[in-house]
Amino acid sequence: MASQTRKTQTERRNQSEAALLKAAVDVIASAGVGGVTFEALGKTGGFSRGLASIRFGSKARLIEAVLLHLHERQEAMAREQGFDELPGLDAVMRYMELNLKDMARRNEARAYFMLLSSSVAEASDMRSAFAVTHAKVEQQLHRWVAKGQSEETIRAELDPHAAALMIGCLMFGLSMQLLVDPSVDFEPLREASLAMLRTSLAA
Repeated sequence: MASQTRKTQTERRNQSEAALLKAAVDVIASAGVGGVTFEALGKTGGFSRGLASIRFGSKARLIEAVLLHLHERQEAMAREQGFDELPGLDAVMRYMELNLKDMARRNEARAYFMLLSSSVAEASDMRSAFAVTHAKVEQQLHRWVAKGQSEETIRAELDPHAAALMIGCLMFGLSMQLLVDPSVDFEPLREASLAMLRTSLAA
């Protein structure tokens, strides 16, 4: 009976933490990193200010938890889509397509780039965490580009490392455009970006 009680308490804790992280993502997406307070989380998520304080202790630890949550979500999406099983060019294009859709429609993507821009502007310690994540993404893209070159669907003369960085820079630039002007008609921009990327890569 005691074991069952502990399991239920763990489940409740996990659920409340997930709700807190979702509330933090929503606050960051709408009000930026500066808008994240335990009071704002309580209002957004419908729970007490004290709960967030008990779970995370400080705003810095909360932001770290949000960043880890967003990184894990991105990795889970990549695993679910099975990018490594696709031909190289298809993997690059599919990855880009899904990320651009995510960027335009989901608070998680907006919050991620809000945190990224804040870490750069404030020269915060978060930059090192983003550097690790971006290195992983660059390695994935590098692998897919090289795979496409071996399949002769991606131009052989391209440097896979430079191509991977270029793709990452394209995503970052588009995200900044959305943050600066959320009202922009993003669909034509998304389609043009995908078409230009395919043209620049395809053999």
